[in-house]
Amino acid sequence: MKAAAFNYQKANSVQEVIQLLGRYGDNAKLMAGGQSLLPSLNMRLSNPEILIDLQSVAELKGITKVDQVIRIGAMTTHTEIENSPIIQQHFPILSEVVPHIAHRAIRNLGTWGGSCVYGDPAAEWPACAVALNGVMVIQGAQGERRVLAKDFFLDLYTTALASNEILVATEFNLSSNVTKHYFEELSRRHGDYAVTGIVCQIKLNQEVISHARIVYFSVSSTPVMALGVQESLQGKNIQSLSNTEFLANTIQTAKSEIATLADLTNSAQMKTHLVGVLLERALKHIAHQ
Repeated sequence: MKAAAFNYQKANSVQEVIQLLGRYGDNAKLMAGGQSLLPSLNMRLSNPEILIDLQSVAELKGITKVDQVIRIGAMTTHTEIENSPIIQQHFPILSEVVPHIAHRAIRNLGTWGGSCVYGDPAAEWPACAVALNGVMVIQGAQGERRVLAKDFFLDLYTTALASNEILVATEFNLSSNVTKHYFEELSRRHGDYAVTGIVCQIKLNQEVISHARIVYFSVSSTPVMALGVQESLQGKNIQSLSNTEFLANTIQTAKSEIATLADLTNSAQMKTHLVGVLLERALKHIAHQ
């Protein structure tokens, strides 16, 4: 199939984008890398009146560090995140995630913001944004607002972004604590959508866990935090993560609290089993990292 007819406008600034969104509302679609949008246009799952191209909006691009905040522009590509010295130094988990995203051609064009706004529950970046306690920086006609990543992803392909707003960046606060991290996703083949995935970040005060974020993706309609697991880890010595009894209890907590949903090829029961498998791998790895 081919896309239905639509108008096309290449924007040069965020302000121009906001003006166009104000004029066309729900009849407009923003194009970042186009890796998800273009197939949906060709299959006529999306039928906008106008397509607004963001490629020339320089203020949406790049990765910067200002004081204790790392800012990833919405139009920053997956490959740019992988290769960024700033990311490799301060949030190396993001660089490690990139090779798991589809294939090289897609990583060269697809963007951080495009992935987050699309809100695919099987995508890596939404889960990473939640696990790293990111802040989504949103701009609209009424000005700028900020939404915690954990509150940004509302439902299947649904975010807190209004039709007249644009995601301009995501910000992450740096911490003075020692941090340990883990990422893994299970898929049928490399580059396929994840069957189940996990993103972990643990902060330590000496050998004691002061903060833990355990987030699953491709198990429900949004990224899911394992709140009970996080609470059980709080205040524990890092070495306790490899204790057999503690590990078994923590895995059971995760499997009990994560309400998994079946997909086209995997049952909810399978995903619940994998929730436990991934958590065990994550905690054992972090204990010896």
